[in-house]
Amino acid sequence: MLQADHAQRQRRLGVRSALIAAGAASALCLTAAPASAATGPVSPKPVAGTPTLVATATTETIRQIADCGGFMYAVGEFTKISGWNGSSTQTVTRNRVFKFSDAAPFKVSSWDPNVNGTVNTIALSGDCSKAYIGGQFTTVGGAAAKNFAAINTSTGALVPGVNDNAGGQVETILAVGNHLLVGGFFKGINGSSANPYYTSLDPATGKDDGFLHLNISGHYVFTGVKRNATEVYNQQLSHGGSLVLVEGDFTSVGGQQRRQIFMINVAGSSATLTGWTSPQFDGSDPNATLNPNDKYFNCGDSHPFYIRGAAWSADDQTVYTAETGVKPILWDGKTFPIPGLCDAAAAFPATQSRVFSHWIAYTGCDSLYSAVADSSAVYVGGHNRWFNNQNDCNKEGPGAIPDPGLAGLYPTGSTAGTPGTLILNKAGTAGLYKRSRGHGADDMLITSAGLWVASDNFAGGGTTSCGGQTGFAGLCFLPY
Repeated sequence: MLQADHAQRQRRLGVRSALIAAGAASALCLTAAPASAATGPVSPKPVAGTPTLVATATTETIRQIADCGGFMYAVGEFTKISGWNGSSTQTVTRNRVFKFSDAAPFKVSSWDPNVNGTVNTIALSGDCSKAYIGGQFTTVGGAAAKNFAAINTSTGALVPGVNDNAGGQVETILAVGNHLLVGGFFKGINGSSANPYYTSLDPATGKDDGFLHLNISGHYVFTGVKRNATEVYNQQLSHGGSLVLVEGDFTSVGGQQRRQIFMINVAGSSATLTGWTSPQFDGSDPNATLNPNDKYFNCGDSHPFYIRGAAWSADDQTVYTAETGVKPILWDGKTFPIPGLCDAAAAFPATQSRVFSHWIAYTGCDSLYSAVADSSAVYVGGHNRWFNNQNDCNKEGPGAIPDPGLAGLYPTGSTAGTPGTLILNKAGTAGLYKRSRGHGADDMLITSAGLWVASDNFAGGGTTSCGGQTGFAGLCFLPY
């Protein structure tokens, strides 16, 4: 993994559900689970005409995407978008938020909330009338709103009556039933400091509704580690709608030892921590008495938080993870194959107990930031150059297969190929999927129509490619 790229990327997002029911809290119904995908895998050829980020002197990024009511919503750190306006392709100013039709010709909407700082995350109400955003900003459309806001999806204005003040950067918002699960660096949000870093808000008021009370604390400490702070970074709702995966920087959750990722049950009157965890990432077996890989639970000292994305299998029986981290802190860098989870994708049983990986797929020290799955593939994105590259670090090792920017892996239980191995092109010479590596794919979203990939314009607006075709800076759509 290139250190310069790591330094430029301070946060990453993975795919997550983004729908909640609309209206007053008492009228809310349970969120629909993430959309069931058609039979995959998706095509490696992107659909033409999706909006693009315009080339700029500073790299700009789409950090998260969501689909609601026939529109795609995109948020991040960007200022100009090129897309179809109904009669021609034009460049328009859109500061950190925009929306467009989710089907060809992907018309860009005139909706323009005009946020003055980075937007990391977005969730939509069930009727798609409200967009809840989080990030690091102070105004929306010129009106005061600090790091959290509810926006009218017709007017772009703030929704009256919803509190909009988080004491620190918001990293993730997930809609579950009649709750907004909000995570980040903040210790207080909308007047409450009862549940720092991870708070459940009433979508009608923005107030802490007490659904989350997990007492999250701690950060990663080991010899030489780069300074890091407690945060909740990313989360994913199961297809069944009762379980949530949560990634971040912490050592204690609900009074239990947890690192990197944990699982909660959200089916009851309050969220509860499940028993799902693994010594491979939680530090509970540092002497590797259970598994030889357990001692490698810490990755590189500059990347102590490394499980940046996760995904549920189509049947909710498997958890897939996407990791940064370069290489394990205790690894000598000479003995191969590489151990641990760093710069790899992995599969774990979703059993609510101590588990061990089904498989680990290595890039060879290139980071992965996002993951999503259908019944035919696990899609992982980052700035990977190869897969099957467990026999070298930062160069092509024996057996490595070229696979830049985006990969499809056979899922656990697959009969089409060995689980965890790369889905290849027809010639068998490279991975089926590819895109400009750039800084990496921040987010991916599966809809019934296909796979959306959100990224950046690092390679230049017109030259950024997906599936070997140029002109896909920031967004790429691969259809079923």
